[in-house]
Amino acid sequence: MITSAVKMACNQPKCWAKFVILTIIAVSCAKFTTGQPSSSSKICEGKLTCRECIQTSTCGWCSEPNFQKPRCHVPDENYCPGKLTVDPRNEFRETIAKKLSKASRNGTKSAEEIVQIYPQEAQLKLRLGEVYKMNVKYSQAEDYPVDLYYLMDLSESMRDDKETLSQLGVELSREMRKITSNFRLGFGSFVEKKLMPFVSTAPKLLKNPCVLNKGKTAVCESPYGYLNHVSLSTDTEEFQEKVKSAKISSNLDGPEGSLDALLQAVVCRNEIGWRTQARRLLLLSTDGGFHYAGDGKLAGLIVPNDGECHMNSHNLYTHSTLQDYPSISQVNKKVQDNQINVIFAVTENQLPVYEGLARLIDGASAAMLSNDSSNIVSLVYEQYNKISSSIEMKDNHIEGLLDIKYFSTCKDNVRKQRNKCDELKQNEMVQFEVEITLLRCPANPQEWTQVLKISPVGIDESLTVNLELLCGCPCEGTGQKNAAECSGVGTLQCGVCNCGMAFKGEKCDCSAKDVDSMDPNACRPTNTSSVCNERGLCKCGMCECYKRENPEEQVTGKYCECDNFSCERIDGVHCSGLKQGRCVCGQCECNPGWTGPSCGCSTSEDTCKPEGGDEVCSGHGTCECGACKCKKTQDGRFSGRYCEKCVTCPGFRCNEYESCVLCRQFKTGPWSEAECSANCSSLSLQSVGSLEPNEEAGDKRCTFSHNQCRYEFMYNEYANSEKLIVLEQPACPAVPLTLGVVLIVIGAVVLLGLAALLVWKLVTSICDRREYARFEQERANAKFDESDNPLYKEPTSTFQNPTFADKMAGEGSTASQLRG
Repeated sequence: MITSAVKMACNQPKCWAKFVILTIIAVSCAKFTTGQPSSSSKICEGKLTCRECIQTSTCGWCSEPNFQKPRCHVPDENYCPGKLTVDPRNEFRETIAKKLSKASRNGTKSAEEIVQIYPQEAQLKLRLGEVYKMNVKYSQAEDYPVDLYYLMDLSESMRDDKETLSQLGVELSREMRKITSNFRLGFGSFVEKKLMPFVSTAPKLLKNPCVLNKGKTAVCESPYGYLNHVSLSTDTEEFQEKVKSAKISSNLDGPEGSLDALLQAVVCRNEIGWRTQARRLLLLSTDGGFHYAGDGKLAGLIVPNDGECHMNSHNLYTHSTLQDYPSISQVNKKVQDNQINVIFAVTENQLPVYEGLARLIDGASAAMLSNDSSNIVSLVYEQYNKISSSIEMKDNHIEGLLDIKYFSTCKDNVRKQRNKCDELKQNEMVQFEVEITLLRCPANPQEWTQVLKISPVGIDESLTVNLELLCGCPCEGTGQKNAAECSGVGTLQCGVCNCGMAFKGEKCDCSAKDVDSMDPNACRPTNTSSVCNERGLCKCGMCECYKRENPEEQVTGKYCECDNFSCERIDGVHCSGLKQGRCVCGQCECNPGWTGPSCGCSTSEDTCKPEGGDEVCSGHGTCECGACKCKKTQDGRFSGRYCEKCVTCPGFRCNEYESCVLCRQFKTGPWSEAECSANCSSLSLQSVGSLEPNEEAGDKRCTFSHNQCRYEFMYNEYANSEKLIVLEQPACPAVPLTLGVVLIVIGAVVLLGLAALLVWKLVTSICDRREYARFEQERANAKFDESDNPLYKEPTSTFQNPTFADKMAGEGSTASQLRG
């Protein structure tokens, strides 16, 4: 900026005057900037010993005698000569690095010469808070030796399984030799502790516990905890004979002594014959549950299981009735120490129980055994391929001392944090990048050397890393006694004086007896400041900071101005814990990979990348504190864990798949069969009864309408966007029945008409009846009849002639005739 300003000024009059003015401003700014110490230098200045200084990753210690500036500083050649600066760095060196190899079936290479992990031994100097990355390679060797020990439940319910196994020994060996020419097979059995309430202690039942109905008995062995019948060998005929001659026993309760026998078969390496250079498999078959630590108290066994081998000369477990069952964690520890892969072959009803147990034991798995064990050969073959094609890295680091992360690129060609890869083939190499960080320095210097072992689960090969923790300075172990720089009474170490108990002061020039007579003003940072910031005593012109009740909390600094307990806390923990940061001089010093005032934010962008993707926040946001902050565009606002959602955006893929769903799944839509085949052949469609999308996993639900029907489907943008899961039944409105509606309408009209006619007829009939009744009533109430009715006129008339009255009277008959 200054250079640009000078060029602009020189294009104007009085160029040199302006140049001088700008130069003065630039020098002033440079002085001002130089005079402001950075936060790193402030952190370094609070360290008064070389050990404290180098335990801060950004600081170095100047060991030059009579050095007048703060010795702990950010390393700089101009500040302290490089050869006098103690600033150790991480250093890695391979000490044993044999090349990866493979065994061959022609015998040119023995098992001891096989190398599957690279390197085998290394030395690492590790400084506090600094991350070191090293590579570990693994390749499964061809024809690697295999030891298979078959541990069988010989209770009464497994009688038919034993007979089947005795016939499949040769076939089992033959199938395994297809995998490796160096195969050995062994056999052991277990029943239960010979104590009540697990077995009946009646003398008759102890001798033969298999009493059948109606007093009948079967030939059975007396109960026992564990018996090794055949140690690992290549003699399959002996295996079959021992399995066939092994006798069945019985117990009272449902669970068996599985874990008791399993632990003995694991830890008794010499008795069983486990080889060092071999893939060790222990197959445990049973149809019952298992007892674990604490169940033995029912029989009065209060002595915990010691996890040691207890086998007599007859290969029988001797402490079955003397100590309790082992715990699951105890079994897991022994399986880890002896690098054995356990396979639980159990019946269908017990499979969920042993699947849960397998999840608690490293390298263990569970598979379903048929009722008579007839599938044992295929089960072993499948489980071995499953185990050998998977590689999982483990280590023995102390929690809280080291932080170890594994990164690998497996079959999916995506580098991410994981310690396991599956579906590997023989001679196929996989590389793990191991990030090691020292979280704290042990108080005891003897613990500054550690041995870290990184090994594949189930394989007795490992990378041994001899760790040297750079927690101290080499110059602290040596020094010049009675040095002139220390007034002839102290030892000069790392450029400073170690005065002992009798003297104090920077140059040991103050007697300890005179500490109370020193001028307290020497312990004030400024004339207006308090002595030692009220957090210490001024002794011999130097501040001696107060000790706190908690020994881990310390007040440090020349004037006791620093501490390691006043930093910002999250959930009561300083700087989010040792894995993320440390409290240094009242400020959080974050470990690599973390930032923020409390070191609570990760600088890694891996958590902002969707699985299988390399783009941060799907390219639609920024990664802040390990989470995506999505952008808002003109098309719409992006959302979702990885900013992968934008329903209103043109790029939302629901519209792309609509026509394919219609033509492929429902044989309808705008596309013809040829167009559907050309555009949708790469899609995989799965029909389901209901959709249950997992938005966190990247499932997207799509809904569209066609021909008044609503269709639904979903796809996963991360795992496989070319696979669609379609709801098998679209939601369509009911199809109206036209003829039925017409008939119903006509029928309704007819019925309504008939009903109206009936009502009209009923009303008129009622009215007529009422009129007729009223007429009859009025007629009955009349006061004259028909003959007296003045309105009634006779249809004939009668006339009488008085002149001819007499004659007419005499001639009545003639008159009567005339009347007619």
